[in-house]
Amino acid sequence: MGSSSAPAVAASGEEIGPDGVRQPGGEVHAWLPGQNQTVWGLALSRTGLRRFPHVRFDYSGTDVLTEADAVGWICPRCLAATAGRRGKEKHAWVRDSPRP
Repeated sequence: MGSSSAPAVAASGEEIGPDGVRQPGGEVHAWLPGQNQTVWGLALSRTGLRRFPHVRFDYSGTDVLTEADAVGWICPRCLAATAGRRGKEKHAWVRDSPRP
């Protein structure tokens, strides 16, 4: 992931929210704006995934999806690839007590 921008959402479907803004639905993947693939290499053009540059990929492995959610599935590969990029974290792990 060579880009320093935050991952956005690419999804298989969309819905219009109550405020009139497009929102992702269906399968959700992480995508870096300016690229034509998900963070793990799935081509957006070949799979028909729609880009949502205004929606940050801010999901975690503990998110629970229900029938009421427009999002039906969150890609586990995208979750793993973005694990260290969420929030204020810069790295996936930090050494607290380095050896002397």
